[in-house]
Amino acid sequence: MHNSSGPELILGIKNFAGLEACSRYADAVYFSTDRLSLRAKAKEITLETLEDFVYEVKARELKAYLAVNSAVNEARLDEVEEVVDAAVKAGVDAVIAWDPAVILKARKAGLRVHISTQANVTNHETAEFYRTLGAERIVLSRELSLEEIRKIRQQTEIKVETFVHGAMCMAVSGRCHLSAYVLGKSGNCGECTQPCRWEWELHGENGLVTESRGKYLLSAKDLCMIEHVPELIEAGIDSFKVEGRLRDPGYLEVVSRCYREAIDACKEGSYTREKADAWRSELSSVYNRGFSTGFYFGVPGLEGFSPEKGMNASEKKRRAAGVVENYYPKQQAAAIRLLEEGLAIGDEILIEGSTTYLKQQVRSLIKKGMLLQTAEKGDEVGLAVDKAVRKNDRIFII
Repeated sequence: MHNSSGPELILGIKNFAGLEACSRYADAVYFSTDRLSLRAKAKEITLETLEDFVYEVKARELKAYLAVNSAVNEARLDEVEEVVDAAVKAGVDAVIAWDPAVILKARKAGLRVHISTQANVTNHETAEFYRTLGAERIVLSRELSLEEIRKIRQQTEIKVETFVHGAMCMAVSGRCHLSAYVLGKSGNCGECTQPCRWEWELHGENGLVTESRGKYLLSAKDLCMIEHVPELIEAGIDSFKVEGRLRDPGYLEVVSRCYREAIDACKEGSYTREKADAWRSELSSVYNRGFSTGFYFGVPGLEGFSPEKGMNASEKKRRAAGVVENYYPKQQAAAIRLLEEGLAIGDEILIEGSTTYLKQQVRSLIKKGMLLQTAEKGDEVGLAVDKAVRKNDRIFII
């Protein structure tokens, strides 16, 4: 593990591929099962597979934190028992929760508890209240400034965790009702349809459409604090959290590596503005909606939104090429079908699936026993691969 001193780096993941992508750089990962999570789409880890997944996390010497952070109504209380029992059996290092029913049941079962940002903790007395319930850590509200975080940290013994990178919700601590109002899909129960990322028109009182800078009127920029890592460390923040449980493994690898390098540079005294600029450039190359420092240095205004683009602002986008049809371990090769685009020797590719994350160059292409320099869209060819891949894994050019 990296965290012998300094802040813990925590990455959000949804499957084995994400774990593989960030395992060399993270200190811990957080994830959810198909129950009681604010990421209902992240269903690849179930109560039945949780134990095996946690085993893989710990085999990589990382800590495993299970998010149990959705709203819990009366009908779902039995699910809390099931999730807590599964968490105990799997040996998770902590559960991330805010509902008192989950907190109390987790503590009764002997589980460590981290208080979710959904609890909207904004002062040290509230932090101390959760400590009296047995919580070991608070994920502070995203609406706090760096100075407010510093003061809270100075006045409480509980550990403090904050988000440093990833998507920002336009609602306070994610307590948004827009998705439920528009489509009947509650964000507080993990079913957010992200209407804040849709195109909207602003109408005046006279019924006319009002001019604006763009149509993505509610779309907040992503948080990025890579240029302020020394200040975050100086404030005494114990854990740096990266949002992104639904983003692809390539994103997780780049983000985890950049923040690991920044943290290590601070420890070694080699952090510089030039390095920070280079890390930010790398972070800009993967999925993002433009960058903001959120509330760390004051309440954001229009500069915290991205009205021109609702989703990915990165200019560098991976391109789908094809799919794996079969894998041959003795030959260290895969049979692939190029559905969207051709490949050439020397191309940088990514092979990705729920349990696969492999970046490599195209070294060898074979068709009907003949070595090729290029393969065209529609071809079925053999591809030399650096490690095992699986049927139906997707192939991207990066």
